[in-house]
Amino acid sequence: MLSQTEENYLKALFHLTSEHSEKSKAGTNELATALNVKPATVNDMLKKLKQKKLILYEKYGKISLTAAGNKQAIEIVRKHRLWETFLYEKLGFSWDEVHEVAEQLEHIQSPKLIAQLEKFLDYPEYDPHGDAIPNAKGELKPPPRKTLSEIPVGKTCRLVAVKDNSALFLQYVVQVGLGLSSKIKVISRQDFDGSIEIEVTGKKSVVSQKFADNIYVV
Repeated sequence: MLSQTEENYLKALFHLTSEHSEKSKAGTNELATALNVKPATVNDMLKKLKQKKLILYEKYGKISLTAAGNKQAIEIVRKHRLWETFLYEKLGFSWDEVHEVAEQLEHIQSPKLIAQLEKFLDYPEYDPHGDAIPNAKGELKPPPRKTLSEIPVGKTCRLVAVKDNSALFLQYVVQVGLGLSSKIKVISRQDFDGSIEIEVTGKKSVVSQKFADNIYVV
């Protein structure tokens, strides 16, 4: 059985490599930043994960998940996103609250509980942030999507997911008047800094390029 810390490392590696990314390997500093720990701490944990044959890693080299490590990571992600969906749909948590609570619940070791949870939720494919939920076989169905930054001026799109799941960002998204499935019209774009004027249900706002880079739309 893996410790919670080991599970967190595998999940972070999955996010940095397999998901939302076209690369299969991550650097030590990159992983340390994702987990908000020091690189020296990361090195110690990588040795443990390598001994358990969950990662491929040589000192000063890049890190990648083995097939076994990837399977474990997907199961953790699956549990996390099912719990987020349950908290959001059934318990009335807001989408900026669910992540932190799901971080705790994802470490529960009960396959039967997760199977029953998925059945209770009627086998959802996406969580409250629009991210794909792996099924029992570990398969994901990522939706075709672009970032808001890529949408031409004058076009209308629909919000399907966010890249940044932090409470601070999600609270800002809500302030702008956005939620899942919100329709967004791109009014104008500033060449100087990439900021965008958008219209949501009749309300106009100016958002930064950084904001737009973190919003997935179709």
